[in-house]
Amino acid sequence: MKISLIIPTFNEEGNIPSLIEESFAEIPAKILGELIVVDDCSTDGTVKAIEALQSKYPKLRCLKHQTNAGQSASMRTGIIAARFDIIATLDGDGQNDPADIPNLVAKLGKPGEGGVALVGGVRTKRKDTGSKRWASKAANWIRDTVLRDNCPDTGCGTKTYWREAYLRLPFFTSIHRYLPALFQTYGYKCEYVPVNDRPRMSGVSKYNNLNRALIGIHDLVGVSWLRRRTIAPEVIETSAAPKNVKKK
Repeated sequence: MKISLIIPTFNEEGNIPSLIEESFAEIPAKILGELIVVDDCSTDGTVKAIEALQSKYPKLRCLKHQTNAGQSASMRTGIIAARFDIIATLDGDGQNDPADIPNLVAKLGKPGEGGVALVGGVRTKRKDTGSKRWASKAANWIRDTVLRDNCPDTGCGTKTYWREAYLRLPFFTSIHRYLPALFQTYGYKCEYVPVNDRPRMSGVSKYNNLNRALIGIHDLVGVSWLRRRTIAPEVIETSAAPKNVKKK
């Protein structure tokens, strides 16, 4: 199964070149069909850094937003443009390790043949500050208490999933934090595996605990409502019974 690797980015000039190089080095060519970096209207040299690598890597694509739309919108832009049935994602800050992607792909079922539709990474040894680690634990506990999605780390950017399943979901800002719950709502199976987490080497985070908490409250209420109001019955297709043929 070949994948489209999607990396949303915003003002990551210092991180994106090495992340692109790592992705092509660590993910076997037989798996990596393309790498799409979606730039969310960066104001630094992020786009130039990506374009400088395109001649070296023919599978590297760069899509540019003309206005800043956020991480979820950037992911959706890449997924819509993707040419392959399997989507893999990494955050653009370099904290996710591309070397984990083949393991996640191996645990994924094939689209159209059933099985696991989403494999999410779980950061077992976080390299963020103490306040962010505690805020993440609290957010995961609250989300799981409300949604019952049994996902230990929904905020991890390392994920693989079926493109067709993602495109069935309703889109909203911050949907990337609720993919396991929404996949389950639509009847898809999810699994979670440990992945590596690394410290940010350059730049600063685009989120803080306060803005995440305020946005998270609105999103949690909305996703909870969606889960209660969504019905996704299993469907089978029948065929006409063969007619009895009289023997001569």
